[in-house]
Amino acid sequence: MEQVLRLMPRQAKGILWLTIDALLVPISLYAAFSLRLGTPSAFPMMQSSWALFPLLMTAGVVITHLLGVPRIKLHSFDAYAMRRLGFAALGLTVCAMILSYMFDLWAPRSVPLIFGVLFFVTAVLMRLLALAVVQSVLGHLGDAVPVAIYGAGAAGIQLASALRQSNEFKPVIFVDDNPALRGLLISGLQVHNPKTLANLVEKGQIARVLLAMPSISASLQSKLLTDLADLECDVHVMPSYEDLVAGKGLTETAAPVAPDALLGRDKVDLDIPDVAKAYAGRVVMVTGAGGSIGSELCRQLLDIKPAHIVLFERSEFELYKIDNELRALAEAVGIKVTTRLGSVVDGRRVAEVLRETGTEIVIHAAAYKHVPLVEENELEGARNNVLGTQIVADAARTAGVERFILISTDKAVRPTNIMGATKRLAELVVQDLQTRSSSTKFSMVRFGNVLGSSGSVLPLFEQQIRRGGPVTVTHPDVTRFFMTIPEAARLVLLAGAYATGGDVFVLDMGKPMKIIDIARRMIELSGRTILEDGTGDIAIEITGLRPGEKLYEELLIDDDSLRSTPHDKILRAEEAMLSQIEVAAMLRELDRALDAGDARALRKLIETRVDGYHRQEDIA
Repeated sequence: MEQVLRLMPRQAKGILWLTIDALLVPISLYAAFSLRLGTPSAFPMMQSSWALFPLLMTAGVVITHLLGVPRIKLHSFDAYAMRRLGFAALGLTVCAMILSYMFDLWAPRSVPLIFGVLFFVTAVLMRLLALAVVQSVLGHLGDAVPVAIYGAGAAGIQLASALRQSNEFKPVIFVDDNPALRGLLISGLQVHNPKTLANLVEKGQIARVLLAMPSISASLQSKLLTDLADLECDVHVMPSYEDLVAGKGLTETAAPVAPDALLGRDKVDLDIPDVAKAYAGRVVMVTGAGGSIGSELCRQLLDIKPAHIVLFERSEFELYKIDNELRALAEAVGIKVTTRLGSVVDGRRVAEVLRETGTEIVIHAAAYKHVPLVEENELEGARNNVLGTQIVADAARTAGVERFILISTDKAVRPTNIMGATKRLAELVVQDLQTRSSSTKFSMVRFGNVLGSSGSVLPLFEQQIRRGGPVTVTHPDVTRFFMTIPEAARLVLLAGAYATGGDVFVLDMGKPMKIIDIARRMIELSGRTILEDGTGDIAIEITGLRPGEKLYEELLIDDDSLRSTPHDKILRAEEAMLSQIEVAAMLRELDRALDAGDARALRKLIETRVDGYHRQEDIA
C-alpha cells in the first residue's frame, strides 16, 4: 500500500477524488431527504424526485472540476481548501433549488439546504480520513525521520505544516521554553518541556531537532545550541521564511546559519543618525571599492544619501561587478556613481581622480590583507599597504579633503606577521600626517576578522564541508575577534562621523572565539557529524600555525588608552606615535628596501619601528 500511495500519478489521484465527490452527491441528497422526512426509508416518498440524483451528480462533477477541488493536494488541506469545498457545496445547493423548480420535482424546501451542508461535511471528513491513513502508512511503514521542533511559535507551526508534506521527515512533538504552552496541542502536536528531549532521543522517538526560533538573539541561539550539543542526534537551525525567500535557505550553503549567528553575541546596533549627517550630500571616494569591505561600504553609503560615490579599484572585473550592482540603485535615489580604475601606489592617478571628482571624504579600504600571501610577498605587501596609504593620504591632504578614514586591523597590534606590521606602519603614517594637517581629519578603524569576507574562515569552511572535509584548523587554541561585514562597514562610516583627528577606533566585539568551535558548529548545523573515534562525516584536521599567524589577536597596544564615543560599543584609542622626523626616516628606509628588493632590510625596519613586533618562531 505504501508503494501504491507513493507512486500513484497526480492525474490518477485527481480522478479518484472527482469520483469520490461525485458519489458523495447522491449519498448526501438521500440523507437530506431521510433527515427531512424523518425516516431512513425515504425512497418511496421521493420517487417523483429521482431525476435530481443524476442531474446533481453531473452538476457536482462540473462544479468541483471548475473549482479545482480534485486538484487540492491532500497534505495541504487547509482553510483555503475548505473554502473551495464550501463554494462547491453552495453551488450544489443552488443547483438543487433551480433544478427542482425547472423540472417541477417534488422536494421540501429545506432539502437543498440540508443536502449542501451534508455534502460539505462528508467531503471534509473523507479528506481528513484519507489524510490520516496516508500519514499513518507513510509515517510508520516508511523511513520518515522523526523530528522535534524547538519553538511552538509561528515559525514552528509553519515548519510543522511544511514537514507534513514531506515523505522524509515526520514532526512528532513541539518543545518550548514557555511553561504556559506545555501540554497544549498545537497543529496536532503536543508541546513538551525541552528537558524531555534527551529521554526521547535515547528511546529512538526523536532523531533530529529543528530549532525554529528565527527571531531570538544570536547570543540566546548560541546558548540553546550549546545546551542541545549533548543530544545524541542532529540539531539544525532553520532559517526564517524571510531568509528562504531571500535565498538563504539550507540548500544554498553548507551551513544553515547566517554569519551573525556564529558571533556568539548580539549584533551591534550601528544604525544611528550621526552617520547620515556626516555623509549626506557629500562626495565620497572608496578605494578598493570592489573588495568585501569596500563593496559593502558602497552599499551602505546608498542608504545615507551622499551626492556622489567614487569607486576606485585596480581590478577591472571587481570594479565592473560593484558598478553593475550599484548604478541602477544609485540612479533611482539620485546619487551619482563614478568608476575609476587605478592603483593606490600611483600618486598621479590618485591626485587626478581626487581633483576631477571634487572628493570630500576618502575611505581607504584598498590593501593586501591575506596573512600567508603577504608573508611570502612582503615587499609588495609593504608597497601597497604602507606606500599606498601614504600616497592616498598625502594626496587627500593636498586636495583639501575633509575626512580620511584608514581601514586597519587587529593584526596591527603587536604583530607577528608582515601584513599586520605593514598596517601598523600605515597607521603611523596617517597619525603623522594628522599633525601637519589643519583641514583634513584623519582617522583609523581596527577590525577583527570579518565573517564572510574573502579569505575568511566562513567561506573556506563552507567549501570544505561541501567537499566532505576535512575542515582545516591551524591550532586547537587559536582565537579571533569576529564581526560581520555590515558591522565592519558601518563602523568605518561612524569613524568618519566621530573623528577629531588622529583617532584609532575599535569595536567592542565581546569575547574572542575559538576557530575550532566555529568549525564544529558549522559542521553540526550543516546536517553533518564530526568524525571522531571512527564515526561521523566530517573530520577536523589540525594543520599547524601558518607563517606569521599567532594564537590570539589584540585590539589595543595600550588598554589604558581607551576613550568613549557617543556610541557605547565604539571606543577611541589614543596611542603612541612616531615623530615627523622618525616617520620621514622610516619612509626613506622603506623606499630604499623596495627599490633594492631587499626583504631583509624591510624586516629590520619593521623590527625597529613597529612596537611589539616579533616573529612567530620567537613566540614561547
